[in-house]
Amino acid sequence: MPQELYILAVLDGLSYAALLFLVALGMTLVFGVMNIINMAHGSFYALGGYMAASLGLWASSMGASPAWALLILPLSAVIVGCLFGGLMETSLMRRIYSKDPILQLLVTFSAFMIFEDLQRLVWGTQPYFVSDIVNYLGTAEVLGITYTRYQLMLLPGISLVIFIALRTFLKFSNLGRQIVAVSHNREVSTALGINVKRISLLTFVVGSILGALAGALASPTVSWVPGIGGEMIVLSFAVVATAGLGQIEGALVAAILIGLARSFSVYMLPEIEVLVPYLIMVLVLLFRPQGLFAVAQARRV
Repeated sequence: MPQELYILAVLDGLSYAALLFLVALGMTLVFGVMNIINMAHGSFYALGGYMAASLGLWASSMGASPAWALLILPLSAVIVGCLFGGLMETSLMRRIYSKDPILQLLVTFSAFMIFEDLQRLVWGTQPYFVSDIVNYLGTAEVLGITYTRYQLMLLPGISLVIFIALRTFLKFSNLGRQIVAVSHNREVSTALGINVKRISLLTFVVGSILGALAGALASPTVSWVPGIGGEMIVLSFAVVATAGLGQIEGALVAAILIGLARSFSVYMLPEIEVLVPYLIMVLVLLFRPQGLFAVAQARRV
């Protein structure tokens, strides 16, 4: 394998890992606080991408500068996360927090199927793609390899900033400490005067925004078609399971590991590219069923 392909595989892997981490971060945050695996989380990724692509195409038709896409991408994520995430938490999730985990999985999977049909109803089956922002930012050269600045700098940079901001928020802000307290014990938190319903809503909306942001950021680099949310939810679950449920720092490391492994397999063994993330997950769980970074009494947030 030539040196240029090694460099290209690393750049592709880090770019993909940045998106994968954002989706996994939203999922692991929700699990850490609510102790529930949201199978509909991939739908927020898909809806964020569709929303960003639609707004981007609309802005382009109005003659707006591609620089506006820098505002459209996070705006799309906020719209999707607040609208669909807030609606799902208040109307559905509150009814199943205390239910059997199997029922929780079935209910959230049903929500995923409803969102899938909603996407087809609103956007149809034709692919959506808008790459104005990628072209606007141009390319850079890395060790002789020409690569887009959008994937080289923007995607990893945003993911790293969000990771640092979230950790700082949870550790040092009063609201963040309340979220951590609810993640430990909802009943005790309620007795201490914490509004658990508000914390649950905030956490679920933030997790939904993170998933939608990953989709919005991915929209300029891939064609958006039905079913893309299902693929991402399975991959993000592989990241979360590899790291350990509820482990934020672990999700970052696991996303990089799976992103790089998947990228190298594309160039070296494309026949097993689809299997690589799940092979990593299975190998980790065989030797550490709790995940790479989970410990017996670890915090979930």
